[in-house]
Amino acid sequence: MTAVIMGIIGKIKNKINILSNDSDNTTEKLDDNVAVKVEHISMEFKITKDKIDTLKEYVIRTIKRNKEEKEKIRVLDDISFEIYKGDKLGILGFNGAGKSTLLKILSGIYEPTYGKIRINGKVAPLLELSAGFDKNYTGKNNIYLNGAFLSMDKKLLDEKYDEIVEFSELGEFINYPVKNYSSGMRAKLGFSIATLIQPDILIVDEILSVGDIKFRKKSSEKINELMAEGVTVLLVSHSISQIRKICDKCIWIDNGKLVMEGPADEVCDAYVENAEGRKKNKKKKKNKK
Repeated sequence: MTAVIMGIIGKIKNKINILSNDSDNTTEKLDDNVAVKVEHISMEFKITKDKIDTLKEYVIRTIKRNKEEKEKIRVLDDISFEIYKGDKLGILGFNGAGKSTLLKILSGIYEPTYGKIRINGKVAPLLELSAGFDKNYTGKNNIYLNGAFLSMDKKLLDEKYDEIVEFSELGEFINYPVKNYSSGMRAKLGFSIATLIQPDILIVDEILSVGDIKFRKKSSEKINELMAEGVTVLLVSHSISQIRKICDKCIWIDNGKLVMEGPADEVCDAYVENAEGRKKNKKKKKNKK
């Protein structure tokens, strides 16, 4: 482990410690029966209305103090819900509804613009599995970097290092820079690190298609094993049959707003009915043209 890597890990740990001691942060403790409490969260992004393509245009706008105009886009709007320990919560919504943004907030990747989230337990986010990697470092170094992002200490990673490498099936490639990995290899390594701990809360954006057929089978078995052990699950999926099979509760988000919350079958039925209605309306508009 190089001094540079250790320095980065130290900075990450300091940041994590600062955040965990902040009473306004998203990691406040809850009553024992509650796993996650989302309170009036909204998320806004700033996007530019126009684009500065040349250095000349940038200089002119800087002199005139007229840089790119920005506008705020609200992708989540006053979302509130509560999840009890052991719940399997499905999150439904059409493309662009804000589902993945919500999961990233729950995973600590984003911080909400307004509101707060309180979480009770260790979280294992299975989202963008290689998002925390530095492509210039080896797979070995990235185990420690990515582990630090997931609040794992060096001692645990030292103890579980061989287990991570074995599960990832990378072999000698673990000593190669990640920039030489295929996307499947990076996902394998990310999955092996993220599922190392026994989480209290499992956050999944779609059921994973990681690596080759053999590894996909192994990763699915690992997820099913975690679910069977009673962990709280938050699942985003476009597969309604998958949501019905796995989840006991659902929320439905549309245009950043919470439309419906309740038993999985009831919410799924309402969502499917709405989707079919939209499809018919779209077809009617197309025929009129």
